Amino acid sequence: MGSLLFTVHICSISTFNCEIHLSTGLLGPRAALVPSWAIWMFGTCVFPEPTQVRLVNGSSRCSGRIEVHHNQRWGTVCDDGWDLADAEVVCRQLGCGKAVSAPGKATFGQGHDPVWLDEVNCMGTEGAITECNLKRWGDHNCKHDEDASVICSDPTELRLVNGPNRCAGRVEVLHHEQWGTVCDNDWGMEHAKVVCRQLGCGTPIYAPGWARFGRGYDPIWLEKVTCSGTESALSECTIQSWGQHSCHHGEDASVVCTDPMAVQLVNGPSRCAGRVEVLEQHQWGTVCDDNWDMRDANVVCWQLGCGVAIAAPGLAHFGRGSGPIWLSEVNCTGTEDSLSKCRARPKGVTGCHHGEDASVVCSDPTEVRLVNGSNHCSGRVEVLHNQRWGSVCDDGWDLNDAEVVCQQLGCGTAIWAPSAARFGQGYEPIWLDDVNCTGSEAALSECRARPWGVSNCNHKEDAGVVCTGPTQLRLVNGSNRCSGRVEVLHNQQWGTVCDNGWDLNDAKVVCQQLGCGAAVSALGSAYFGQGSNPIWLEDVECTGMEDPAALRLVNGSNFCAGRVEVLHKQLWGSVCDDSWDMEDAAVVCRQLGCGTVLSAPGRAWFGRGHNAIWLDDVNCTGTENNLLECLAKPWGEHNCNHGEDAGVVCSGNVDPLV
Repeated sequence: MGSLLFTVHICSISTFNCEIHLSTGLLGPRAALVPSWAIWMFGTCVFPEPTQVRLVNGSSRCSGRIEVHHNQRWGTVCDDGWDLADAEVVCRQLGCGKAVSAPGKATFGQGHDPVWLDEVNCMGTEGAITECNLKRWGDHNCKHDEDASVICSDPTELRLVNGPNRCAGRVEVLHHEQWGTVCDNDWGMEHAKVVCRQLGCGTPIYAPGWARFGRGYDPIWLEKVTCSGTESALSECTIQSWGQHSCHHGEDASVVCTDPMAVQLVNGPSRCAGRVEVLEQHQWGTVCDDNWDMRDANVVCWQLGCGVAIAAPGLAHFGRGSGPIWLSEVNCTGTEDSLSKCRARPKGVTGCHHGEDASVVCSDPTEVRLVNGSNHCSGRVEVLHNQRWGSVCDDGWDLNDAEVVCQQLGCGTAIWAPSAARFGQGYEPIWLDDVNCTGSEAALSECRARPWGVSNCNHKEDAGVVCTGPTQLRLVNGSNRCSGRVEVLHNQQWGTVCDNGWDLNDAKVVCQQLGCGAAVSALGSAYFGQGSNPIWLEDVECTGMEDPAALRLVNGSNFCAGRVEVLHKQLWGSVCDDSWDMEDAAVVCRQLGCGTVLSAPGRAWFGRGHNAIWLDDVNCTGTENNLLECLAKPWGEHNCNHGEDAGVVCSGNVDPLV
């Protein structure tokens, strides 16, 4: 048998002063069924990496003679029994849309290397060609004039970026090996239908323009695209010449399609607890509990608007399902917006039975959500009342109101409270009007407002919110979100804090960061249960006066772009653009964990501020870690107006907590 690349998953031990604990390996604490093609080595189950596949001699990377890589050599596939189901798997594996045809007889020329595969027999649902039924490697009765080929529907690369999942975002196309945007001139639902179809993303629900998901930075490749809505790919629509346009990136087109992987919890006491089921190929199926943990459960809770995860039981805790088992070995970091963004084995490829169905128990249903935003922490505000979602009128809507929404959703702090249906008009009732929060409430329902359903508004006045994003700190196993075991996110994994030296000053900072009021107690000795993940921090020493949010960017398309504001004397204020340059902006990007600086616009590029102008003549070398380390005039001394407010645009590669 030829050599195979593989990854061995074994147990590892991490030692701290506080305790010694074990992170389980691939199989977990109990035996698991594994597919027949897995390999056993030294008592460990090893899964081979997917075989590489390519299409050659075609008009694009998505059409041509199929070749597979084995034993460090590329070889062909014989056309005996080769059909559209086999081609479908190849197109999926290459990310090339749907299979259009499966020609044989060396349509794209004869190969010269080995004939590696023969009598391939796929169902069409496999994630890779090596998961299909086939003869042993190199066992065939063919010649190269029988080489199999594939033509997929996706000769033009297409993607949606900056959205909450792969099926929503700014439209980008690949041309001359460079990604670029599409201008929104005449852009509409017919275009969106084609984009959603080409990406396999269900049906379109929105086709916004005006850089709804942020401005692109690369070329504008297309303008005045004309689609009927029946095309299978955007390249089949009528377009002008590539790169010829009269647009700017403020006119970048976007698309929002239905989520390709809907999720529901069934057989539980409420919609926020039960057996996990996902919708795939128009059929609901379950998720295997192999490696299922709180991080995976947290993503499900987020996706359903059900708060945070309380438990992630397996072993069919809420009963056995009866449909397909769609997912196995799900591996979420806990920060994804939907389960479809987590790593997992190919859909439908499992070694499980329904006695291993995974479940989730979430905290009380969150009665507020943000929709049509770039992620679950930005968008139009909607509240649930009488089992119906509805919007909130923007009369009197401000940052205090937005702050409550962000805290309720666990989305950090509010950086913008847009009005005038900034995130599109709603279609359901307008439930709340004249909302008046102090900013300290735990939920929007605790704020003063008119009675439910009483308003003098229309949907052009729907309120929105933009938050900084999911906090990298949480309390778990407590009675509510403001009590429990402290956990921090580092290297995309949640871990605990050792209680050595832990006191009320440390607890005060946690409560402040989570928007949970004053600290009541600082408990140790695993009062809320022992964690099972890494212990990230020890000997924490806070004064209690630390401010986790002394700098922010507001009015931008995301957390990493906008008008610069600093917090001083409990009041947010702007920075004057006198001498503002890329070195100053670089420090802001570094302090916020937002990657590298792209630009440092002045002249209130992101709108005028309304509060104090705190800093002027800022002069950084570019190496500082904090804007307050740079030279500047004393706080509040300036000769500026808000037409000179400084801004920053960062690359947006948010760094993990350090």
